[in-house]
Amino acid sequence: MTVTIVGSQLGDEGKGALVDLWGGDADIVVRYQGGDNAGHTVVEDGEEYKLSLVPSGAVRDKVGVLGNGCVINPRTLFSEIDALRERGLDPDVRLAKRAHVIMPYHRRLDNIEEEAKADSDSDLVVGTTGRGIGPTYEDKAGRRGIRVGDLLDPDVLRQRLEYVVPQKKALIEDVYGLEAGEECDIEALVEEFTEFGRRLREDDMAINCGDFLAERREAGENVMFEGAQGTLIDIDHGSYPYVTSSNPTAGGAATGSGVGPTVVGQGEVVGIVKAYLSRVGEGPMPTELKDDERDEELADFIREKGGEFGTVTGRPRRIGWLDMPMLRHAARVSGFTGIAVNHLDVLAGLDEVKVGHAYELEGEERLTMPATTERWAECEPVLKEFETWPEVDWAEVAEEGYDAVPDAAQEYLEYLSEELDVPIYAVGVGPDRAQTVHLANPFDE
Repeated sequence: MTVTIVGSQLGDEGKGALVDLWGGDADIVVRYQGGDNAGHTVVEDGEEYKLSLVPSGAVRDKVGVLGNGCVINPRTLFSEIDALRERGLDPDVRLAKRAHVIMPYHRRLDNIEEEAKADSDSDLVVGTTGRGIGPTYEDKAGRRGIRVGDLLDPDVLRQRLEYVVPQKKALIEDVYGLEAGEECDIEALVEEFTEFGRRLREDDMAINCGDFLAERREAGENVMFEGAQGTLIDIDHGSYPYVTSSNPTAGGAATGSGVGPTVVGQGEVVGIVKAYLSRVGEGPMPTELKDDERDEELADFIREKGGEFGTVTGRPRRIGWLDMPMLRHAARVSGFTGIAVNHLDVLAGLDEVKVGHAYELEGEERLTMPATTERWAECEPVLKEFETWPEVDWAEVAEEGYDAVPDAAQEYLEYLSEELDVPIYAVGVGPDRAQTVHLANPFDE
């Protein structure tokens, strides 16, 4: 059995909490794309674990796999692993030998290029995390990347670096007019990353990902695929160019792990939905709360109540009403078999609750998104208002089940389910694993 967890919006939907919740029935949790620009926060018994690279299943003692679709910063990886061990956990993390490695020059170039876009007064500033994600994927596509398997062989690593580093140094110095530093010191890079390779080899962490997963599935084990970020920042299906550099949508689970699309397609694909909308970074957001002082006060309230600050960057997130055209697009692209709705409790006690039911564009109503970001930016939301619901003891609600959810909140949830034509599997009413209303377990479907 496989279950694929996909972000339905702009990232930050609370995917880690559901991976943690259902991960108890998984034997292996696979991250299939992205790098340490992702942030998953898992809360267990009041203990908070902020993970940017290690798969969320590590908190449940599951085997965690970083697939070939990931880009991996070994500095971040081993720092996270060591920190988890200091807290009494023993994460078992495997890395695909075909996954690409984020090198120090990637991080340097990421920041340089973003600053250059800002200085040019262009509208192409993405608001990246500066973690080197995009430049690493560029090198992957340009066939000049360093892969995890290369770290295991110092001679191969040196050969790769001797080819690519002079190019990066020339780019920094001759194109941007800056001084290259340690990030372009070949000897230092060989020494540091050979040591990472030694640790990978000694801990038996590097694997042929597709073979590994096929063998474990043949042995009857359940696999959960964990996407990072969200549908609207998918490089193919998102609001380009305000996107990440990989495919968080369900198709990425196959290409990013080495299993076939029929394996993913025969399992469950669960879209994680935040009950409102948030975003870090630039780009259109038709339902954003920003039109007047009242909107801004409401956005501030939701932001503080929902803890809407980036897990990786700490940046405050932009806030808006739920966007149904966005969710319809996400459900179609990934083929959702069910959804989980998080942060329902954050909307409790508000004076108003609205949803962007559709868009208006050039006098016509549209139920889904335009293909280009420029056209999306021209869309005006057609808002649907819902009856509000009060603050309640959400811990009691989680314990008692769906019938204890306030009636108005149930109407809100049932609207989402009907519009997307999929069942709701879970409702998050707090950050802890126990603060979830269970309706169905995708591993049982």
